[in-house]
Amino acid sequence: MLQPKIRKHRKEFRGKMGGIASANNTITFGEYGLKSMECGWIKSREIESARKAITSSIKRKGKVWIKIFPHKPYTQKGTNSKMIAGKGEVEGYVAVVNPGTVLFEVSGVPREAAMEAMRLASHKLSVKTKFISKREI
Repeated sequence: MLQPKIRKHRKEFRGKMGGIASANNTITFGEYGLKSMECGWIKSREIESARKAITSSIKRKGKVWIKIFPHKPYTQKGTNSKMIAGKGEVEGYVAVVNPGTVLFEVSGVPREAAMEAMRLASHKLSVKTKFISKREI
């Protein structure tokens, strides 16, 4: 799974999500991409399973770029624990995503293969997504 090597603080606040993406909102490396249409947290497990779906769908031809990284830790208290004694332990890491953020990019494959790969990847993610291409922008 993806996770940061070093963290300044072990736990973070939840934060607020709002607005549209001002950075990472265009296709920079590839020809086709997958863009989020709503805000949310994407867990590192979801990113990894979407990456596996894309690479297996395009039969490891072409190149895949992951444009998001899970920097934010999320915590969860253990089961059967009382609501005392502070915050729970770090459960995993998430990437905070706004509408318009490009999540994955693909190049070196035909458009139909890229559309199918992104469709399979979108089923693995917890946010609504849209297929985009560099020519349409």
